[in-house]
Amino acid sequence: MTTAGTAPAGSVGRVETRRATLFTQDQPLILESGQRLAPVEVAYETYGELNEQRSNAVFIHHALTGDAHAAGYHEGATRPGWWDNFIGPGKPVDTDRLFVVCANLLGGCMGTTGPASPNPETGDPYGLRFPLFTVGDLVNVHRALLRHLGIRRLLAAVGGSLGGMQALQWSIEHPDEVHSAVVVCSTARLSAQNIAFSAVAREAIMRDPNFHGGDYQRHGVRPDAGLSVARMMAHITYLSEEGMRRKFGRRLQDRESPRFGFDVDFQVESYLHHQGEAFLKRFDANSYLYLTRVMDYFDPFGDMVAAGAKLERVDTRFLVMSFDSDWRFDTAHSRDLVRILAAHRVPVTFREIASPHGHDSFLLEVPEYHRTVASFMRRMEAEAIGGVPGDGPGRV
Repeated sequence: MTTAGTAPAGSVGRVETRRATLFTQDQPLILESGQRLAPVEVAYETYGELNEQRSNAVFIHHALTGDAHAAGYHEGATRPGWWDNFIGPGKPVDTDRLFVVCANLLGGCMGTTGPASPNPETGDPYGLRFPLFTVGDLVNVHRALLRHLGIRRLLAAVGGSLGGMQALQWSIEHPDEVHSAVVVCSTARLSAQNIAFSAVAREAIMRDPNFHGGDYQRHGVRPDAGLSVARMMAHITYLSEEGMRRKFGRRLQDRESPRFGFDVDFQVESYLHHQGEAFLKRFDANSYLYLTRVMDYFDPFGDMVAAGAKLERVDTRFLVMSFDSDWRFDTAHSRDLVRILAAHRVPVTFREIASPHGHDSFLLEVPEYHRTVASFMRRMEAEAIGGVPGDGPGRV
């Protein structure tokens, strides 16, 4: 919950991460594979106030390396949550009117049960003995959290990248629980190229001498070299060529002439090394393996006959958005999703937004992007809750 503090205007203020045990040995989480997992603890944060009808809840789904801290400031912190420009008073997800929930994913390493958690059967970290899971399993944990919070239906499920996959899955499988969904620079199916990028990242981690078959915690070491390389490579795919040219060009790092060696010489090299090193402070290598793999297997329309039957009962309103410089999940991914939804008469609006920042655009303050989401959210409020004070019917 938010508390008063000295945070900047437009912020939700001071926040804290809470934890809830949603599944126990007596009532375990049954994964889509049939395996049982317990206990399952989930880290989450909330912003804004739930109305009396409990009809103004929005679930924020984070991407691959995100966490529950989406907005506001933790005590003593100088940097806000990862989507603070998007969530808060007067922002696209407006906490003056909405109750916002964000939870760390199953399999994560930011307070939710994952490979680094102790296996109750042995007391040691699960490591690679943690069961594989699906996007559907991620959603079922989110649904359990909503039940814990006393919420039966979402005004909106919102997410970018892997977060968009979760919003899509929830809307397809449980449309009666989701009035609307915002799916940003995401996909319904990874391409061979995307799977290849993740495969190389996982290989970098698993070939690190300190990996020890995923049991590095028991050995008191970490596969930092492999994880850093994985993050460096992934970060390249999150930027665009134009964005990298603008930010770095061929400029040298702290020099006017090249060293002519293999140490860091260009600014872009220094930047990637910094990103790789910073990542080591906040993420677990095994979680990276599991969460990239869950994306590989996501394919809700793989069996189009079965998927079509599900889509026939979906009336969730979709806003699907892409960015023209995103080559990780380019606009073709979003158009394919829109085509499938529209073919089954699912209400869907599509926008491609101009931005030089590539895949990372969804995390940044791109004005047209924010205006589009804000307008859509107000229209959804008017539909699901009633008139929004000071706002017309709105169009996207």
